[in-house]
Amino acid sequence: MATTNPGDSSLSNQRNVRLRREYIYRKSLEGKERLLYEKKRKIKEALEEGKPVHTELRNEEAALRQEIDLEDEQTAIPRTHIDDEYANASERDPKILLTTSRNPSARLTQFVKELKIVFPNAQRMNRGGQVISEIIETCRANEFTDVVLVHEHRGVPDGIIISHLPFGPTAYFGLLNVVTRHDIKAKQAIGTMPEAYPHLILNNFSTKLGERTATILKHLFPVPKPDAKRIITFANQSDYVSFRHHIYEKRGGPKSIEPKEIGPRFELRLYQIKLGTMDQSEAQTEWVIRPYMNTSKKRKILGD
Repeated sequence: MATTNPGDSSLSNQRNVRLRREYIYRKSLEGKERLLYEKKRKIKEALEEGKPVHTELRNEEAALRQEIDLEDEQTAIPRTHIDDEYANASERDPKILLTTSRNPSARLTQFVKELKIVFPNAQRMNRGGQVISEIIETCRANEFTDVVLVHEHRGVPDGIIISHLPFGPTAYFGLLNVVTRHDIKAKQAIGTMPEAYPHLILNNFSTKLGERTATILKHLFPVPKPDAKRIITFANQSDYVSFRHHIYEKRGGPKSIEPKEIGPRFELRLYQIKLGTMDQSEAQTEWVIRPYMNTSKKRKILGD
């Protein structure tokens, strides 16, 4: 990973502190802005329907109507911290740091090596003795967009944390049924691992939380070229997200597509989203799975 000289690091730290302060300030305004938006919405509805404005809004009606007249589609609906999190995502490609829990097993190390090729523009770092706060600060200084931490239990990869920089969110996933390329290759002929930017298929993320999860996942990947023959799929079924990785060929013409799995493959199970980076223990919890959710067969949290 690239290093910075002390002067650059100091300037970068000052910039991050300023940006963080601005972000927290904007976040503190959200409740007030949402309340103001609801007041203006009620006035607009009353005017459109030819009804009298509600009594509690009559003292503010004149001032609010002036604001309504000056608004357009971009300014009428208040922005939220969620809008700010990925506001600059389209301006540059993702830059991801991949690391592990301390003293990773050979299996976890192999899995993370394969993830490095799965995510374009990813860099793998040996964790060593570094603490999470040091890793996050270094990544901010070097303009990484995400940190992905993979951990294990008794040599089996069992969790993955995706922390978006500079301010979050951080998504915590359980990791199940990991099959590496090496394991797939032992059973079938698989294709080589290309490094072209992949097309994404995000299937069945239809709830609000599902859309949020899909946003976190899709921003790990840059925009592919139209002719790319690499496909990555995140398919949700019963709140388990299956990851599959394929390439395809059109040997018999445009309607004859031959997909070939190139691995790895695994399942993700979302259990928490926090409004901050993974080093911020005080970060607000946006969503967390509760024990009763595991026994509720009818309720689907990510999609139908």
